Amino acid sequence: MSGARAVVTDIEGTTSSIAFVKEVLFPYARRHLAAFVASRSGDPEVRRHLDEARALAGEVGPGDDALVALLLRWIDEDRKATPLKALQGLIWADGYARGELTGHVHPDAAAALRAWHARGLRLYVYSSGSVAAQKLLFGHTAHGDLTPLFSGYFDTTTGPKTEPRSYRLIAQALDLPPADILFLSDSVAELDAARGAGLRTACLDRGEAPIAPGHGHPTFQSFEGLDPFALSSATPSDLPSG
Repeated sequence: MSGARAVVTDIEGTTSSIAFVKEVLFPYARRHLAAFVASRSGDPEVRRHLDEARALAGEVGPGDDALVALLLRWIDEDRKATPLKALQGLIWADGYARGELTGHVHPDAAAALRAWHARGLRLYVYSSGSVAAQKLLFGHTAHGDLTPLFSGYFDTTTGPKTEPRSYRLIAQALDLPPADILFLSDSVAELDAARGAGLRTACLDRGEAPIAPGHGHPTFQSFEGLDPFALSSATPSDLPSG
């Protein structure tokens, strides 16, 4: 089998530090949420996301204060709710525009993404964060604007990251056979789902979160030494760990 023609990468724990998301982005959104809703609730886009959050939650008290309390609870629970992710993205956009946020990308990831793009690989992102938030993170890094490297972005509007159907939909959107796509993540559940849809997989284990051994996915401590061409040309039983 020939090498990969496209790479789809997760963000948190893969290209970027989990700590950045947990200790910088989430607290920033939490601190600014109430003021953001108070000042922007009349904006049609913001109103739509707030209404979607209310509908998703079911029973919520009247008024925006009740919605803010709900959204704060969802942030604390790390809920993968699409309207929450959209609102967080809008808040982060303000932070990036003011220079208060800089998107974190590991140096090895930035270098590899540039090298893969130069070799003709099509690069994509699939994250639970909204597409808008993904573009903001990669557009404001210490390594410069990385968004020109990517051909597209996917978020939870495609489907949950732990369901094979989501990866089949991504393969259809890329117009590629699943076996021509390599998915990178630090989550075994996500990797299992991608493999269940026929994608190639590689696990990033940067030591930030425990990853149980024996999961069957080739494992790398960084993007260094991770070659999508060589990785995808092997059969699953031959895939190396590095």
